[in-house]
Amino acid sequence: MSAILEVKNVTRRFAGLIAVNDVSFSLQPGEILGIIGPNGAGKTTLISLISGTLPPTSGEILFEGKSLLNVPAYQRARLGIGRTFQIMRPFPGLSVLDNVAVGALFGHGGGDAQLARAREKARAQLDFVGLGAYADQRADELGGPGRKRLELAKALAMQPKILLCDEVMAGLNHVEIDEVIDVIRKVRDEGISILVIEHVIKAIKSLSDRLLVLHHGEKIADGDPDTVLSNKDVVEAYLGKRRA
Repeated sequence: MSAILEVKNVTRRFAGLIAVNDVSFSLQPGEILGIIGPNGAGKTTLISLISGTLPPTSGEILFEGKSLLNVPAYQRARLGIGRTFQIMRPFPGLSVLDNVAVGALFGHGGGDAQLARAREKARAQLDFVGLGAYADQRADELGGPGRKRLELAKALAMQPKILLCDEVMAGLNHVEIDEVIDVIRKVRDEGISILVIEHVIKAIKSLSDRLLVLHHGEKIADGDPDTVLSNKDVVEAYLGKRRA
C-alpha cells in the first residue's frame, strides 16, 4: 500500500536556529502516527510544514505521490489536509455552528458553496465530537475542553484525507482525554489518516499505531509504541541520562 504522505529529508531553519533537521517519515492510509518529543523538539513546526503555513528550507513533502512544494496552505486544505491548532482561536462573534461551517465552506474539493448545506455538515460534525448541544452558543464562550472539540470539528468539516492534530488532549482531565481518544479512533474508522502530537504518553501509546520521536529537531526513533518508548535515546530525551 502506497503512503498517503511522505516527508523526505525536510529541514526548516529560522535564521541560525534549525527547528527541524533532515526529517523523513511516511504516513500510511488509515494509520494513526503519534509524534512525541520534549518542548522545542520541532513537532508543531513539522505539522506547519505539512499543512503549508511554513515552507521548508529544504527537502520534499509528497501527498498522494505529488509534491506539495509551492502549494499554499489553502490549496493543501482543498486537497484534503486538515489540521487543528495548539493555540485555539475561534472566529470571534460567530456561533459554534458557524465556526465549523467555515471549514465546510472552504475545505476539501473547494468546500460547499451553499451556506445552508455547510451548516448541515457542520451540525453533523458537532454531533460527532459531542458539541451538538452548543451549536448556537458563541464559540468564544466555550471553555478549554469545548474549544479542543471545536478544533476537531472545524478540521473534520473540511472533509480531510489527513488530519494533523496538535495537542488536542493538552489540559484535559482523564475522562476528557478518553473521550477525545474515542473521537480520534472514530475519525480513523472513517478512513482518515491521522498524525497526532501529544505529551500525554499513556494516551498517545494507546492511540497510536506507530510513534515518531523528535529531539532538537531530529528524528531519534520511529516504530511501534512499545519499542520506541523503551528506546534508550527516547528515555534520555524525556527523563535525562541520570534517570534513563
